[in-house]
Amino acid sequence: MLYDTLIRNALIIDGSNTPGYSADVAILNGRIERIGDLRDAQATEEFDAAGRVLAPGFIDVHTHDDTVVIRQPEMLPKLSQGVTTVIVGNCGISASPVSLKGNPPDPMNLLGSAAAFVYPRFSDYRAAVEAANTTLNVAALVGHTALRSNHLDDLFRTATPAEIAAMREQLRESLEAGALGLSTGLAYASAYNASTDEVMQLTEELTAFGAVYTTHLRSEFAPVLEAMDEAFQIGRHAKSPVIISHLKCAGVGNWGRSPQLLASLEEAAKTHPVGCDCYPYAASSSTLDLKQVTDAHRITITWSTPHPQVSGRDLIDIAAEWKLPLLDAAKRLQPAGAVYYGMDEADVRRILAHPLSMVGSDGLPEDPFPHPRLWGAFPRVLGHFSRDVGLFPLHTAVHKMTGLSAARFGLKERGEIREGNWADLVLFDPATVRDVADFHDPQRAAQGIDGVWINGVLSYSDGQANGRREGRFLARQGDLRDGFR
Repeated sequence: MLYDTLIRNALIIDGSNTPGYSADVAILNGRIERIGDLRDAQATEEFDAAGRVLAPGFIDVHTHDDTVVIRQPEMLPKLSQGVTTVIVGNCGISASPVSLKGNPPDPMNLLGSAAAFVYPRFSDYRAAVEAANTTLNVAALVGHTALRSNHLDDLFRTATPAEIAAMREQLRESLEAGALGLSTGLAYASAYNASTDEVMQLTEELTAFGAVYTTHLRSEFAPVLEAMDEAFQIGRHAKSPVIISHLKCAGVGNWGRSPQLLASLEEAAKTHPVGCDCYPYAASSSTLDLKQVTDAHRITITWSTPHPQVSGRDLIDIAAEWKLPLLDAAKRLQPAGAVYYGMDEADVRRILAHPLSMVGSDGLPEDPFPHPRLWGAFPRVLGHFSRDVGLFPLHTAVHKMTGLSAARFGLKERGEIREGNWADLVLFDPATVRDVADFHDPQRAAQGIDGVWINGVLSYSDGQANGRREGRFLARQGDLRDGFR
């Protein structure tokens, strides 16, 4: 038999959280056909891995790539770090189902201008992704704030029974069309006034589908434990798995509390399917939130609509130049985005290392001066945290970015190197892989990523994308509760 592709002499770390082994891998018709000693086999394309690591392609479980996967389908920031699948629609904001009456409300503006929101139904979005022939696989959540923007004339209140009914109908249609579940961003002003009951009623639609509930908690600051309790209450009501987005201890007054947060997560996991994602940095990035303006830590402005020239500068320097207090300067910059250096490294490490945590970048591709996680999150876990710091072995690092993520989101036949699975693969050098993007120069490709295959097709090698676009839309498959057992 002539295979399409043979990758020889690889150290295979298969995504199952077990140590690697040496073998060859044969690919045929987009899938992994054989694994083993294939010295006598032949293929149209052959690659000598020379002992480098062959792992499943990384799954970025927390992205805001909703519209960019269509408008910029090459997706180089993700492809260059070995990502083969992105999950969009996080933090309550999604490209669909959306019918805007004006400009997108904060934080939906993180996904682009009003012109980017042209998908009134989830099925429209799915069709657009499929038509774009994106480089990466795409799976999608439905955003709570997106639903609210369709039906509420005022986002700074809770929804009426009629509005909840209309949102439920759109959510149900989206789930029928393949959405993974519902996400919320309850910390943001556009959703903060939504009652727990509003969210619980919406999540009742998840129950029959076994769909997931993901949440940017109502607070990541002092009331974070109460916010976690609310998330677990909502999940139990819906009989739905709960994933806490970018779990963190935000704000200097919150530093050192990660053991409490993780204990709460563990306690909930005893009786309910729960997990979390996190990004491997002690700085966050979002829209410029006046409630988070402080001189206790550094804040860098990533974009500003009225003052685009300040992109990449610190708020404290802008305020000094304008001879204004910090808060007044922040008000003058609105709408704007920012990087907040508001976490403690020890907390980040504890959360990242925890068995219930997956890796997500939370990168913001629309930012002119983005947080470096957009280009570097996954190599940073491999190089910095696994190899240099020794936070966990390499096979655990890979598992947190592949097998665990695929299980949690029901991405069947992906996330592990197994015969019969789709050939989403990344070849990297464990000795040299590292993130290069930093807070001074954030748009730089990682080092040590030697090859990326998506659905069996080589799409990135020798530091270059080759233009092949073999990604697919991944509709929800089965009951996502099964991936937590």
